[in-house]
Parts: sequence; structure tokens; C-alpha cells
Amino acid sequence: MDLNMEIESLLEQDAPDFQISKLLKSALKEYLENLEEIFKETQGKAFLVHHTKRVDLFLSTIYRVVLRKMFHQFQPMRNSVPIALVALGSYGREQLCVHSDIDLMIVYKDTPGYNIKEIIEKILYIAWDAGFQLGHRVHEVSELPDVAKSDITIKTALMESRFIIGSNFIWMETERALSRIRKDNPKAYVNSKLAEAQKRHEKFPISMEPNIKDGIGGMRDANLVFWIASVRHNVFRLKELVGTVLDEADYTEYRTALEFIFRVRAALHLAAKKKEDTLRLELVPGVASLLGIGKKSPEKAQKELVTRTLQSLDTIRKKTSYWSGLLAKPYIFDNRNIPLLRKEYIEQGVFRCQYRIYAKRQMKPKTFLYYLKLLIREAQNIPIEADPSFCHLIDRTKVPKPKGKQLIGAIRQIFYLPYSSSVIETLFKSGKLASTVTAMKRVMHLPQFDGYHHFPVDIHSINTLKELDMLDHELLLQLFDRLDRDSKAMLKLVALLHDAGKGRVRDHHDVGADLFKVYAKKLGFDEEFIKEGSLLIKYHTRMTKTIHNEDIYDESTISKFAAPLGSQRILDMLFILTYCDVRAVGEGVYNAFTDRMLKTLYFAASDILEKPAIIDETAKRLRKESALKKLENFKNLPRSMQKKILSIESNLFFIKHSASEILKICLHARGVLDYEMKVETREPLKIEIYRKVPINLGYLLGKLSHLELVGMEIFKLFEGVKYFVLEFNDNISADEVAAVEEIVHNSFDMKKSIRLTKPKIKQKEISIDCEHSKTYATMQIKTANQRGLMAYVAHYFDKLGIDIASAVITTRKHRVNDFFLIEKNGNFCKNIEKIMESLTQD
Repeated sequence: MDLNMEIESLLEQDAPDFQISKLLKSALKEYLENLEEIFKETQGKAFLVHHTKRVDLFLSTIYRVVLRKMFHQFQPMRNSVPIALVALGSYGREQLCVHSDIDLMIVYKDTPGYNIKEIIEKILYIAWDAGFQLGHRVHEVSELPDVAKSDITIKTALMESRFIIGSNFIWMETERALSRIRKDNPKAYVNSKLAEAQKRHEKFPISMEPNIKDGIGGMRDANLVFWIASVRHNVFRLKELVGTVLDEADYTEYRTALEFIFRVRAALHLAAKKKEDTLRLELVPGVASLLGIGKKSPEKAQKELVTRTLQSLDTIRKKTSYWSGLLAKPYIFDNRNIPLLRKEYIEQGVFRCQYRIYAKRQMKPKTFLYYLKLLIREAQNIPIEADPSFCHLIDRTKVPKPKGKQLIGAIRQIFYLPYSSSVIETLFKSGKLASTVTAMKRVMHLPQFDGYHHFPVDIHSINTLKELDMLDHELLLQLFDRLDRDSKAMLKLVALLHDAGKGRVRDHHDVGADLFKVYAKKLGFDEEFIKEGSLLIKYHTRMTKTIHNEDIYDESTISKFAAPLGSQRILDMLFILTYCDVRAVGEGVYNAFTDRMLKTLYFAASDILEKPAIIDETAKRLRKESALKKLENFKNLPRSMQKKILSIESNLFFIKHSASEILKICLHARGVLDYEMKVETREPLKIEIYRKVPINLGYLLGKLSHLELVGMEIFKLFEGVKYFVLEFNDNISADEVAAVEEIVHNSFDMKKSIRLTKPKIKQKEISIDCEHSKTYATMQIKTANQRGLMAYVAHYFDKLGIDIASAVITTRKHRVNDFFLIEKNGNFCKNIEKIMESLTQD
């Protein structure tokens, strides 16, 4: 049955108020449950208007019910009852969102005989009982001017009044009062609203979770322009100023952006099932689906939603910031500042006031290059800031395609300024950054769903450059000051473009490095600087990943970190870049702990870089690791197994073997219980041993000393497994294989012993380095090849309890070159004299 007919039936039965409220509550619930379907059909402003009108119908019904119940069959004409229901705020603007409060004002004249206050009470009680979330005001018409003076928020709400139902006479009187309210002390009102907007922007900056109502470029900024226009021009729609005060193309662009924000806000309320004005990351999937963006892959849909939201907010920011100043000009201009402005005069129509550049509004623009040179000139010694009037002037210019030599030179000059970020930020606010620094085109308004970054890529990148401009870290400032002028400029370009590779399929480090190469070359940077810049971008997260995921007190970690950098200069610049990058993530992200860890890594890496042999060795290992990671069989391994393989300490293991050999050895090692061996006789004898239990190496080599040992490798793998390879210059017959295998089996009996002949080694043929690294010492023997030499050394080390981490021996032209990597936590370094005495015969 139709709602009006059901209410009529209850009225005829003289039903109590609660029954009517119950019926209305049921109707309201049914309507709200169908809102998602209605939204899919209308969306945007049309949906908000539809919702507003439906609420109008409900309240009008309540109004008529109350009059029927108060006057019965003697009901007077509607205009005769001195009451009017008036919508305020977003409800008055016909922008009422799903879960927003319904701001209702009831205006009246307390005329004897009408029981006005009882009528008002009935209206409110029935509405509350029916479930309407009312934010209400009740005033006599005569009170309105004084009420408006008492609170600027009330005055703003009254200026957006819209008649719903009631006496047209009362509404006409209300309109006259509202007209007086608009004209009352406009200067104080406008300045107060501008100050309020500034506080809002500070509280709700653009972020990865933008507040689309109160944040920068949000609906409140759109409201602000209307409020100022209403006060100054007495208009009821901003569109009334198009063609006279506002440019039609600008207004069309603004309305398109605002329409999208209307759609997002309505979908946000529906997805959250409550009043919500922040586009929280957990609500993004639901909002994207309601807007019909979810037909694509979820990841792409969410990226598109947030990108379009950020773009729309930026468009609204650009337009409203300029229009607010344009419309507020009579209220913010102070002729006492004229002498100061003359002093800071730049050129006709452009002047500076306290580091802020202004432009005469509605003046005809010159070329983009002209204003870019002006910005560079003004930013030579101070960080300049551009007023929206100057940004709008730049926005009306065109960045030429292709760029000529002068423009390319001017763009390059930006990065030689002490405060480059102030020029870049002005270009961003003017909407010209992407067309100026073309490498950033794909990351404008690009969201970052990593749970770490607080800002989209473009703003984070600008903030990184700003941190570099304002660098105040004692150590890093010293490092930065050591750089020459060109290096500083290159580092600034790196700071801006370090994340320019995001949003692609390939890793953003690699894409960013490639983009930098192309763009830096266009700007005319030298090839050496381009190589350094691309290297910095490729590794720009290396420091933070290392301190958070690796043991920075382990020397192999430090070596792996430092090897790709190759020089102290690159390390210095990487530390500066990392500091600025992390600080730009968000407030408080760079803290004392992060600073301490980065310094620890920096100083440890600086020490390693002074040892070129280790760096060269580690660099070779990293290249082999890279080849290993490309193998399909490696990719198919569990992540835990991949990590074990890549965590093998010995660089020599990686250097000596191909990627496929490394994988084969490691796959065999993971199945070892105690020990396994393999004796190969097709070539000269080769013995492979994988062992978890201790081996009597001196005994093994001694028993085989009748064979000429020409090569030996020992490598620690993982899970306690060591890998041994013994290569001989002799071969054995098939009949002798069993005997060799028996010797290997017996060498796992630690009680076995053997008498060995001491080799002839001179002291000068042994070199020991206990400062090779913090973890390892080395010993190298270069002497004449002698049978049993290696057996004697191994036996002696077994006797002293010295653990050989890695060993490689080679024999050429009857001479041996034996290299041992030995753990320093054992008995090696404290027994050097004893070792030399025992091994040599000088």
C-alpha cells in the first residue's frame, strides 16, 4: 500500500503518534536498504539530489501529519500557519549524503492561537522516533540576524538555507533576514573562513587516505568558494558567475572533478555503512565496486579509483584556491601594504611579498619559459612560495613540445638552485610538473598501497627533494657539502626521480634507473653523472632493506651491501638519499633507531670499501647470485630453500662454480643425513664428499698421499653440511674404487691416526692475514708440490681444533698455491707463531 494512503488510514483512526512514527520508520528503512541500487542508477550529484528530495518528502509528510493531528478537519491554509521547515548545510545545498546528519531549521512567528511550540515539538518527536538523524535549530524569524552574529558556523549554515515546506510568507521574511545576514560584516566573515580553511588544510593534507570533505581540494574548498561568492555577489549558485567572474573552461573542469568527488563520497558512505569522509585503504575495494570500476582486476581498479580521486582533489584545489583569492580580493586587500609591494615589485603584474610571489588576477599570461626563468631568478637565494594567483598564471601557459634548448637549459638550472624544491612545488601546484619533468608523468597522483608510504608518489618525491634542500643532519650535511656543484644537482634530480619507475610491471628500481638515464641525458648531464645517478636509483632502498632484513653486524652482509656501490662517493650520496627518502615517507618514520642503524651500516660499509679485494670478490659473487636467481629450477624452490642457498657464506663457492653447478650441489646437500660420497674415475680421480658429521681430514689425505693431490675445495653450505672436492693427478682402476671408498668411510672415525712426513716449506712461502675481515683470517701457502703436504696441514689443523671454512688448492708447474679461509673465533690467530714453527723448516 502507498505510504500516504497508510498514513491517511491511521489519521482517520486517530492513531497515536508512535504508530505513525513506526510506519515512517519502516518506510525509511526500506528506502535506505535500496540506496545501493538507486546509487548504481544515478550516482554523483544526481544521487545526492535524489536523496535530498526523498528526505524532503519524508519531512513534508511529517509536517502535514502534525497539522492534521493538531487541527483535524479545521486545518487552516498552509501559508496561514506561521512555520517554515528550512534545510541547512549540505541538505540545503541538495548535497545530502547517505549517512550525513539532516540539518533542519524550523523558523516561526509566535502567533497566538496556533500552539506553535507544540506543533514544532510534534514535528521533531515524530521525526526522531522515525529514525531521522536530525541536527536541528528552532528560531523565530526576528532572531536570525543575532543568531548569525553569535557563531560563524551558524551564519554559514543559514546562508545555505533552502525552503522545504510551510508558510511561504514566513519563508519570504526568512529570505529577507538571510539577505541582511549575507551583507553583515563580509570582511570579517571571509577572512575568518579563509583562516578556517588554512587550518583544515594543515590538519588534512593530501595523503594516501585523503579526506574528501575537509582535506585539500575537498568539498569544503568547493563550499568556501560558494560562501565567498554568496557574500560578495549575493548568488545562490556558483554557476551564476561563469562568463563574468569565472572562466567557463575552468568551471567545466572543476565541475567534472567535483562530480567525481560526489560519487566517491556517496559510495564511501555506502561501503562504510556509516558517515565516513576519509578514503581509507580498507574501504577502497568496496568503493571501487560501487562505482563500477571493479570490473577490471581488483588491483587495477583500486589504483584507478585512488588516482582519479587524487586527480580530482588536485583539480578542485587549483581552481578553488585561485577563485577564493579572486572573490575575496576586496576583503583581504590592505592599501597600507602598497609601499611594501612597490619595494618588492618584480615586473608589471608580478610582485613578491615575504617570499611569496603574487600575480595580478586575470592578467594575460606570457610564455611558460618566461615564468620558469622568473621563478629560477627569484629562487637563487631563498625558498620562494607561489600564491595561487601566480600558479594560475602559469597554469594558463603551455609547455611547448618539443622543448627547445632554452627551456631544457632552464629545467636543468632548477636542480642547481639551493632550494630546487620550491620551484618544483610551484610547477606541481600549477599543474605543469608532469609536462616539465616528463619522467614523472606516469607517477602523478599514483597511490602506494604498501602500508608504509603516507603520500602518493608525486608528493613523496617532491618531499624527498625538499628534505635534501633543507638537510640539517650533521654528518650528512658535511657529506653533501663535500660534493661539487654538478654532483649536488645530479643528486637533486635523483631525489625527485627516485620513484619515477613505480606503477609499471618491471621492478621500479630498474625502470627508474632507465628513466633517469634518458631524462638526465636530455638535460645534458655528463655520462659519468648519469651512471652514478642511475646506480643510486637502482639501489635507493638498499640501505633501509639491509638494516631491516639483514644482520648488519655480519661482515658478509656488509660486503654484499657495499659491493654494487663500488666507491665511498656513491655510498655517501646513497646515505643522503636514503635519509631524505625515509624522512619524506611521513612524520616520525625516520627516528633515532633508524638513524643509529643507518650510521652503523654506513661506517661498516666505509671500512669494507677500503678493502678492494673483498669488494671485488663480493661483486663477482653477486653477479653469480643474479644468474642463479634467473634459473627456472631455482625459482621453483621454496623461498626458505632459496634463502639457504643465497646465505652460503663462502664467496669462493659462488665464484668457482656456475649457477647450475651451485644449484645441483645444494639440491644434493639438502638430502644428506650423516655423509655421502661419490668417487669418479672416468677422468683423473675425483672425490666428492657431503658431510654433516666431523671428518678426520688429516687421516683421509694421509691415506691418499700416494696419489698426487692437485686440487681441493672445502665449502660450508647450510644446515651443518660441508662440501669437499678432492682432485688428483692420478687415476685408479675400477678394482681400486672400493679401497678408496673404504678410506673415506674410515676417515669419519675421529680416533683414526696416521704418521705423516713434515713437508719442506719456508717461512716466506706462508702468508697469514688475521685482518682479512672481522670474521675470517686467511692463510696462503705457495711452495713446491709435495705428496702429503695438504695431509700434513689438515692433520695439524685438526690437532689444534682449527676450523677451515673454505679451502682451495691448485697445482701448476710443480708448485702449489693453497688458500685457506679460517674462522677467527677458533685457535688460529692466537697460535700463529706455533703454526709457522710447525709447518716450516727454516
